[in-house]
Amino acid sequence: MSDRTGIFAGDDPIDIVRAWLAEAERTEPNDPNAMALASVDEDGLPDVRMVLLKDIDGQGADGSFVFYTNYDSAKGRQILANGKAAFVMHWKSLRRQIRVRGTVIQENGPQADAYYNSRALQSRLGAWASQQSRPLGSRATLVAEVAKLGLKHGTNPPRPPFWGGFRIRPVQIEFWADGAFRLHDRFVWSRAENDDWHVERLSP
Repeated sequence: MSDRTGIFAGDDPIDIVRAWLAEAERTEPNDPNAMALASVDEDGLPDVRMVLLKDIDGQGADGSFVFYTNYDSAKGRQILANGKAAFVMHWKSLRRQIRVRGTVIQENGPQADAYYNSRALQSRLGAWASQQSRPLGSRATLVAEVAKLGLKHGTNPPRPPFWGGFRIRPVQIEFWADGAFRLHDRFVWSRAENDDWHVERLSP
């Protein structure tokens, strides 16, 4: 597309996401990899929460976005039941955002083990202790559970079987940048499963 230049230029939307995130890492004061993750429950009611994007893997149609969570959490149960999710990343410092929709599979092998083992010990124990999204009587109860599991697992706890990654394989990626007088620039890349990307400009 002739007017897709500058920050929107490129043949692979995964690479454009990488470039925008790298810019945000230099300008955003906190958590440039934060994303608002959306899923739906069994009644079709949308749910959204902030999580951290931890990996961008692959290229083109094989590209994917990885985050980690408790599989028994509300989002974990919803995603496992539905197999689909969406997220948005918005950077105030850049006046840009990215929206992604796609299918989801578990990332439950060596890559998940490596990320889990890279976390601080208390975070690893916290993954064991927290029954995420379930009612909790008090913070003291959670802290006591972390201490108990520290005694049980020591300084090298294994990754819990109920904790791991989700890999979002996008079928749509939209790039948005602020424009004067609300004449924003928007380009959406779309593809059917296993097909090549198609890109078009959208009205602001």
